[in-house]
Amino acid sequence: MLAGIAAFPKCYLEEIAGRRGMSVFDWIRMARSLDADGLEMYEGFFTSLDPVYLDAVGEAIAGAGFAMPMLCCSPDFTNPDADARRRAVEHQAEMIAVTRRLGGARAVCRVLSGQRYPETGRRQGLEWVVEAIEQLLPVAREHDIVLGIENHYKDGFWRYPEFAQKMDVFLELLEAVPDRRHFGVQYDPSNAIVAGDDPIELLRRVAGRVVSMHASDRYLAEGATLEELRQSDGTLGYSPHLRHGVTGKGLNDYDAIFRLLAAQGYSGWISIEDGMNGMEEMAESLAFLRRMAAKYFGGA
Repeated sequence: MLAGIAAFPKCYLEEIAGRRGMSVFDWIRMARSLDADGLEMYEGFFTSLDPVYLDAVGEAIAGAGFAMPMLCCSPDFTNPDADARRRAVEHQAEMIAVTRRLGGARAVCRVLSGQRYPETGRRQGLEWVVEAIEQLLPVAREHDIVLGIENHYKDGFWRYPEFAQKMDVFLELLEAVPDRRHFGVQYDPSNAIVAGDDPIELLRRVAGRVVSMHASDRYLAEGATLEELRQSDGTLGYSPHLRHGVTGKGLNDYDAIFRLLAAQGYSGWISIEDGMNGMEEMAESLAFLRRMAAKYFGGA
């Protein structure tokens, strides 16, 4: 049985973490109307790391009837600047502690590999990422938090796509970090499609190490092609040709995905990335996931 279904406000990411026109407390209040068990947080939602502030966020989440199963972080371990890489590791260590404070033991703290800088080669990039994760694993063990490496497309505030976006690089990175207690996969099927990979094949390869999942769905703007989305053109943020839609109505085969997860005995959280067209679509995505959870897991 799944641990639960969580919601992530993709639609309000820029408003909360960028423009600051909306607070994380505003989002928590809005989320009360949703049929979710948890709220996934993003590091950019917080305006302070002061314990009093963080405890207020935690109290608001709990008071609204939710858990906090995952903190979504975007460390940049492939930056050619050594000082920038060091700061990324230090910040991620702080985020591990925040994850424990808000989510408790065994919550997932997402990690990324970093950006695909033109000057960072594959071998060098992999060495830097593995080195960073190995530095962070003792911190994760200390707090009993799970680091979830995501097969990501691109953080919304990044210039370049994910270094380990392609399946072959992602799998090589995963193989280089054998820890299975405090390190695993944050699986997102839509990102595999954008990378030009088969999301079902990727899931078959990593199913035993999946610790959390983003149940997003994507579609292309009229006239756009997937090939356009795979170019490292240095455009800030997400491509305007890539749209989020209601989960279950896009490019992903969720029956195949849930069948594989159930066969593996998956018991973690599934979080939706939705709501780009409003809260009604987010509610529709949650209802879809409830049906899929009941079909393949007997509920969530």
